[in-house]
Amino acid sequence: MTFEEFVALRLGALVRYATVVTWDPHLAEDITQEVLVRAQARWSRIGGLDAPEQYVKRMVLNEFLSWRRRKAAHVVLLPKETLDGFAPHVPDRTDAVDDRDLTRRLIAGLPPKQRAAIALRYYEDLSDEQIADYLGCRTGTVRSYLSRGLATLRAALPAHRVRI
Repeated sequence: MTFEEFVALRLGALVRYATVVTWDPHLAEDITQEVLVRAQARWSRIGGLDAPEQYVKRMVLNEFLSWRRRKAAHVVLLPKETLDGFAPHVPDRTDAVDDRDLTRRLIAGLPPKQRAAIALRYYEDLSDEQIADYLGCRTGTVRSYLSRGLATLRAALPAHRVRI
């Protein structure tokens, strides 16, 4: 399969995966673009693998984990006056959307490796061993990431509305 065919077939899935890992659709697009630029340069090697998509997904995860370290010093907050010209955000009032939004914000607030472990377990449906391989740690560490992340989410979510 050529690189162009791979991108045409799997771009949507890669951006969705990156969105689940980062919980930021704009950052997910940036990371996916960055990874695909690097993957294209090495496609003769990557394309010959049994599972090139898994390799590229691992590149996305690694890029996210390193992006947080590299880009943290470059975040620029815009002053309120800059945003005054934009229409105000009107939130959806349905309970389901509120619950999803709260869950998304809470997951986004988790440390990056806990967030990645949760995404790999519940989005990619990977085992502890596979997640450990992705994150470069032991399976016990993966269990710790999952346990701590889920405990944080359970403590913060209203018990009567959302179950984790």
